[in-house]
Formats: sequence, C-alpha cells, structure tokens
Amino acid sequence: MGAQHLFALAVLAGLLQPSPACAEALEGPVAARVERVIDGDTVEVRARIWIDQELTVAVRIAGVDAPELFRPTCAAEKAKALEAKAFATEFFEGGEARLRDVRHDKYGGRVVARLENSAGDDLGEALVAAGLAARGLSGAWCDVGESGLRSD
Repeated sequence: MGAQHLFALAVLAGLLQPSPACAEALEGPVAARVERVIDGDTVEVRARIWIDQELTVAVRIAGVDAPELFRPTCAAEKAKALEAKAFATEFFEGGEARLRDVRHDKYGGRVVARLENSAGDDLGEALVAAGLAARGLSGAWCDVGESGLRSD
C-alpha cells in the first residue's frame, strides 16, 4: 500500500484532523461506487475523495444493526442475514452510491456513514422498513428456545 493510499484512507477515516471541529464527521456527499456488499450493514465502496483520487473502504451503515452473517447466534439469524445481504445488493443495483455523515469506526480501515443509492434512498432506513435491520446496535434475531440465549 503506497503512501498516497494511506494518506487518502487517513483523510476519509478522519485520522488526519486539522482541527477539533473537523474531527466529528465529513458531512458529504461523497460519490462512491459499490464494490461489494459484505453483509446487510457493511458495504465496500470505492469513494471518490478528490480529483483522480479514489479509495476503497468498508462502510458500516450508521444507526442500524442487521443480522450477523459470519457469526450468527442461530439459524434464523443466518437466514435473515442472507436476506439482508441480498436486499442491500439489489438496493445498489446500478452500483452508484453516496456517503453522508462519514465518521470514525471503532475498527481501523472502516468508516461509519449513511449510504444512499443513486435515487437518494438511505440503505439503513430501507433495511429497517423491510424488517431486515433494527435501529441502534441491538437487533434481536433469535427466539430464546432456538439458541438458548435471550433475544434482547
């Protein structure tokens, strides 16, 4: 990974902050192209951050929690996760996207943002409306009896 790529990643992730006022979020919109849907609430995009400058970054959808695809608690969660991934894939059928309210994520190499398709529809809102995500970070996808765990 070249120095130019590392600098671009740091700028998009907000690691290089000229002042505390800039530390909170990059309002956007930031034009992007969907490279792949990782799961219902994480999408990899190629974002245009400057003239002739693009950056590939994973985007965690802000404010929602979709079922876990890679470490599901139960079979129902896995099925719902596959449905959420398919929904997100179809949502970005044309590949065009816009990021808004981009900010740091707790994991390096990833950002948290609102993500819109070319029609201006918000993925997080669409997932919640379809019953494929919950607001916040505490979606419950399993019945108590199915996993042995509480669903709250």
